Amino acid sequence: MSKLPLLPPDDLPPKEISKMDGMLHLELEQSIGRCFYQACDRITQTLLANCQWYLTSNATTLMLIIDCPDIVSYWHIVSNVPQLGNRLERFTTNAKIRVYPPFGKGGPFEISVGEISAYRDWL
Repeated sequence: MSKLPLLPPDDLPPKEISKMDGMLHLELEQSIGRCFYQACDRITQTLLANCQWYLTSNATTLMLIIDCPDIVSYWHIVSNVPQLGNRLERFTTNAKIRVYPPFGKGGPFEISVGEISAYRDWL
């Protein structure tokens, strides 16, 4: 099998990432974050506003990271995962949610958008 790229050189990713590429990637993540937040209902927006959160992405996955300040916020966010997943799915089906409890209260909860239907049945 040939190892030659199937795409023309202009369509391939750059060999080196420039500072401008990094800045554009950060702007894209922030823009997706704003659109995601605006797509959420008021309850979800309030839950997110009580936590530190951001969206990040790599070449294949969009990840919603939520850092909860207390255990009550953590449980509210975890029980709202189906709603969060529904909103993330509007941007990509290849997304994950990672929720961090307060420091010292256990490890993060992580789920992919595709697993949420099974999680919803478990709740």
